Amino acid sequence: MLVPKNIQLNIEDFFDKNLYLPVGSTYSLENTKDTIYKLNTVSETINEMSRTYKEEFKTENKENVLEDSKKIFISEIETKLDEFRDNILYDDLMNDDSLISELFDILVENDYITKDDILKILEERNEYVVGYDDFDTNMKSEEDVKNIARLMSEVYKIGKINNLWKRKINENKKVISNQLDGVSKAISSVAKSIENQDEDFQEEKKEIRLLCAQKEIEILDINIKKENNGRFIINIYKAPCEENEKCKIEDIEKILSKVLKEEITLQKKVCGRDEENNLCKQIYVTKDKFMLQIGIAHDKKKNSAVSGDYNSETRLDDGKYLIALSDGMGSGTEARKSSQIAVKMLNRMLASGFDKDTSIDLINSSMYINSEEDSYATLDVAIIDLYSGNMEFIKNGACPTFIKNKRKVNIVKSISLPARNIGQN
Repeated sequence: MLVPKNIQLNIEDFFDKNLYLPVGSTYSLENTKDTIYKLNTVSETINEMSRTYKEEFKTENKENVLEDSKKIFISEIETKLDEFRDNILYDDLMNDDSLISELFDILVENDYITKDDILKILEERNEYVVGYDDFDTNMKSEEDVKNIARLMSEVYKIGKINNLWKRKINENKKVISNQLDGVSKAISSVAKSIENQDEDFQEEKKEIRLLCAQKEIEILDINIKKENNGRFIINIYKAPCEENEKCKIEDIEKILSKVLKEEITLQKKVCGRDEENNLCKQIYVTKDKFMLQIGIAHDKKKNSAVSGDYNSETRLDDGKYLIALSDGMGSGTEARKSSQIAVKMLNRMLASGFDKDTSIDLINSSMYINSEEDSYATLDVAIIDLYSGNMEFIKNGACPTFIKNKRKVNIVKSISLPARNIGQN
């Protein structure tokens, strides 16, 4: 017997080349504690960032801003006074901050200050500008007082502009805080759903896998969730079908219906071939018990190229039906742009797992922070559950909705303002 000195063994030769968990797929980690821990950690980190911005916003209230503005104003005036050393009011202003403070209060009230305002304040303090008896001195003194009034008005105007920018930055901090808070809630919700999902359906999952295997359907993973309304949502992950091979959706629907004892139908599918990866995802739900008919009538304003309104109807992953209508401010192209942004953002956020309130807040804040001019858009949304027969309304500055049932009419009103300023919704 001849034995070689070296033997090389390729470990891969001992295993099937077709991996059960495709390389690069994200779903394979969904049920692990490590994933849940990481998601919760990210959520807590983002939430902490949100609290930081929120605390900064709270500390910068109106009174603090006014006091800070006064301190900056006094400091700026004292710096500028170096150019007015021969001014008759130089010593009074340099040696008495309270005088500048009183003059600042007049500026806050009137938005400007005059020579007479300064003389009146001095008179109330029992201080007078001497030398008015002599014509030349009188002209010099009057010009000095006017120059100080002009200086203070200019410094105040510049400070006011700076305060407007500071207020804008402060409002943006609140916007960012709300956005981070919304993202944190969404991530936390995903972690919670992963943690609680499908632990009660282990036997059903085994039976579904077995029946699918008998039909030569290779299931990589399956998640089963039952909503509060009783509806099943089933996520199935499988390898992409061959080019000429059918997806066998009807067979999967029959298997799911048999095992779960409900009529199950395909809700959505993402084909691995279309996405250029090695994973197909199919979402199945319990079949609707109700039907929906939608009628739309639209027209544009006279002399407008397009209507400023925008509407959308779409199915969400949980099987509910979303109808959204937005009315942009004004008419024409710009109005349509605002309404289109609002509706598309709502669709994406609800599809991504954000709850309804968080989605509305994020839409408001995003439109606020991205718009250069005032741009408003209403949101009128109906989320219809065709399994339970319930309907939920979301109104953001929208006009009333009239619900007619035979001879009875109900009115749904909203007191919120359009999507633009998050502090008023």
